[in-house]
Amino acid sequence: MTAVIEWFTVPLAFEFMQRALLVSVVTGTVCAVLSCWMTLIGWSLLGDAVSHAVLPGVVLSYLVGVPFAVGALVFGAGSVALIGVVNRTSRVKEDAVIGVVFTAMFAVGVVLLSTVPTNTDLMHILFGNVLGVSDTDIWLIMAMAAVTLTVVALKHRDLTLFAFDPTHAHAIGLSPRRLEALLLGLLSVTVVIALQAVGIIMVVAMVIIPGATAYLLTDRFERMLGIAVAVSVVASVLGTYASFHLNVATGGAIVVVQASAFALAYLFAPRHGVLGRATARRRAETTASS
Repeated sequence: MTAVIEWFTVPLAFEFMQRALLVSVVTGTVCAVLSCWMTLIGWSLLGDAVSHAVLPGVVLSYLVGVPFAVGALVFGAGSVALIGVVNRTSRVKEDAVIGVVFTAMFAVGVVLLSTVPTNTDLMHILFGNVLGVSDTDIWLIMAMAAVTLTVVALKHRDLTLFAFDPTHAHAIGLSPRRLEALLLGLLSVTVVIALQAVGIIMVVAMVIIPGATAYLLTDRFERMLGIAVAVSVVASVLGTYASFHLNVATGGAIVVVQASAFALAYLFAPRHGVLGRATARRRAETTASS
């Protein structure tokens, strides 16, 4: 028992761990909330696109000496807008447009990293550096998280209706296009928030796995939000602690814990898990035969 207590308390003696836990929990909360809408609408690939498309902005921010979030946010929002424009003005399907935009933007970022003299650590950009967040990073993350959660709280019902039935949303006077733009903007901000914690490569997991896990565990959206946040926050805390004790990448550890939670839900969810459905089917067959 003492060993378990020490496992949790010893890291708290270090200020960098306190900062890392704060950033991880805030990031996990915001990502989990957005992931529910991403899962319902089917925008998982968009999260991947935005996370890769921000790389040029991150590199340029480091080069000019401004917080990385500034450039990342500009390029994230810009990539979303570009995807929308190309999709509406060409016959190319949306999934292909997303693939073209995010790979092209990511390639531009890689070129910048390889040709422009910089001390930027590529590993920190790709996989995060939550153990080295500065005061400026923390304030930016907290501010963006507060704005994102406030907007979600104010537009919660409209966004939920849009996710389930955009036709009905339009019929009652809402603008599906505006709600879509709002969600995409929130996605861009959320990706920027998560960059510091898990890096560009694993941001997509943070905005997909919590919602997908909760989707397997409940059929009610409000409960889905709560489960997604709980899964994400617990995974963020356990992953951060595990990275300290095992000396592994924090972002990777967080995502591994989230993926483990998804695997458990996939197998054992009472109604939608593989084993749960098999058990229900056997019970139904037994009842029918008797």
